Amino acid sequence: MKPNRILPDLQCSLLCEDVKQESNGNFILIGVIGLVRVPQLPITAFKLCVFNRWVAGIGQFTEVVRLIAPDGNTVLRQNSVKFQLADPAQAMTTVSVMANVEFKDPGVYTVEILVDDVLKLRFPVPVVQVQPPQAGQGAAAPQG
Repeated sequence: MKPNRILPDLQCSLLCEDVKQESNGNFILIGVIGLVRVPQLPITAFKLCVFNRWVAGIGQFTEVVRLIAPDGNTVLRQNSVKFQLADPAQAMTTVSVMANVEFKDPGVYTVEILVDDVLKLRFPVPVVQVQPPQAGQGAAAPQG
């Protein structure tokens, strides 16, 4: 008897600035993000994408991607998408786009990936405020 439902595995999940698809079907990830360094807060990210690739499943599923604030409770963004895998040898790529995400405070934000309410992955996205170099520090004086 062939199974009619197997929960898929999450092969990869990456936070990036944008995702493009070539004419041959391959994906190009632009600006893979592991850390957000900013000169001031609050700051708004025009566009963030979460690139997910699902494998080894059978059935219809609902993926949920959440961006959670440093307090661990506040959900800043949540995207949901339905997808289907007919055979365990198939793969499905999903891209969740989050527009105009405001980072109000420094700290560790979290991305969570769930499929059918099962948490598959949680990863940190530190947001760090850095001071720009002061005059005379790290920059050469102009020669005249």
